[in-house]
Amino acid sequence: MKPGFEAIIGLEVHIQLRTRSKLFCACRNAYGAPPNTQTCPVCLGLPGALPTLNGEAVHKAIALGLAMGGQIQTRSTFYRKQYFYPDLPKGYQITQGPVALVEGGALEIAGDSTVRGGDGPVRIGLERAHLEEDAGKSSHDQRPEATLVDLNRAGVPLLEAVGAPDLRSPQEASDYLKALHRLVVFLGIGEGNLEEGSFRCDANVSLRRSGEVAFGTRVEVKNLNSFRFVKQALAFEIERQAALLEAGGTVAQETRGWDAEAGETRSQRSKEAAMDYRYFPEPDLPALEVTEAEIEAVRAALPELPEARGRRWRSAFGLGEEEAATLLQDPAFADYFEALAAASGTGRAAAHWMLGEVSRTLNEQGTGIGAFPLAPEALAELVRLVESRQISFGTAKDLVFPALLAGEGSAGAIVIRKGLAQVSDRGAVEALVAEVLAANPGPLAQFQAGKTGLLGFFVGQVLKAGGGKLDPKVVNEVLAGALAKA
Repeated sequence: MKPGFEAIIGLEVHIQLRTRSKLFCACRNAYGAPPNTQTCPVCLGLPGALPTLNGEAVHKAIALGLAMGGQIQTRSTFYRKQYFYPDLPKGYQITQGPVALVEGGALEIAGDSTVRGGDGPVRIGLERAHLEEDAGKSSHDQRPEATLVDLNRAGVPLLEAVGAPDLRSPQEASDYLKALHRLVVFLGIGEGNLEEGSFRCDANVSLRRSGEVAFGTRVEVKNLNSFRFVKQALAFEIERQAALLEAGGTVAQETRGWDAEAGETRSQRSKEAAMDYRYFPEPDLPALEVTEAEIEAVRAALPELPEARGRRWRSAFGLGEEEAATLLQDPAFADYFEALAAASGTGRAAAHWMLGEVSRTLNEQGTGIGAFPLAPEALAELVRLVESRQISFGTAKDLVFPALLAGEGSAGAIVIRKGLAQVSDRGAVEALVAEVLAANPGPLAQFQAGKTGLLGFFVGQVLKAGGGKLDPKVVNEVLAGALAKA
């Protein structure tokens, strides 16, 4: 951030809702079908075709509103937003008008101390969340002489979450987007697939001089579909606007696009005002009326929210914030951890395995936890063997875990078959310690002279002499006693 300026950022996030059919018709809502095969007179905007609202989309929108502490409006209306694009067959988009289904709310993120001057979480407001239909998809790069239009996406239910201008840096914008994405996925209301466009955002950014109250001229950067692009586009745009203002110029109110290859935003068009869209009430849809009973039914069905789940883990298992956040990377991963912690009886060790060997395996295989070959109960047996010191962690990680993945039997059976049980007998360890000290008189003399860093050398030699089967805790205890007497 340039000294002397403050960035004002707000995100408009477009969330495709996970429903079987589109928002106003019975066409299938699914990604990847052959182009223009999931359309009908309603979503194609043919004369005389009348829309019918998808109730499941309404319930999913209510779920996000409740999760963010918003006010669910018992009466809201639909409007027509007029504009012409080749992938908008009706020539208008059905969206919600002055009152949205969800008004208000907030999401808490870690504040960026580099711009706020202090640590601690900050609440980022939600202005509103409204239902609307998605447009089709235009492809400009498949044929050089033409733009191809696929209308399968036209009419897919969107929930647009309009964030308040409370963000102050690209890092905060990325953190907010990640928190909202996690909430959407854990609620099960959307796929949240950024690559497929089912979770994307427009970023509004302006600059003002430090100490000023009024906002500067707002620029909108459209269709950012990755957390990294949000950070990069906003960082570039902040620098661009600051350079203009420092040179005595003015920032134009416009819509810009992000060119990832060039690493810059580019002007697309002057920014429209609300009057340009010629909003008017949708004549073919009645007002949306939601009862308190419907709202309470959605509230009762809400799962444990990710932030609450993370707090519970931190309290129950002694996890750090970063550990808990990583375990909450997706619902299936979190559920597996929860099951592993319960089956093994130790959340701390379960987290260590999930963030270590399990994650490494998934990364190497390029898969998610759904394709992991071990049930939580099978891995829990290995965790218990380590925690009860029947085998060392090194043995578990290097020998037993690969055999488990290869389907060679249970952890206990593998340990017995391969003779991997850990030696905890103090007499056997004492004998090996005596042998190691006798074989290393030079390092022993250096240790006695004050070079205490050699303790690790002796531990390693004893463990090596024991063939990796000695209990490290017993080795350290016996070795400490022997060195004190030497």
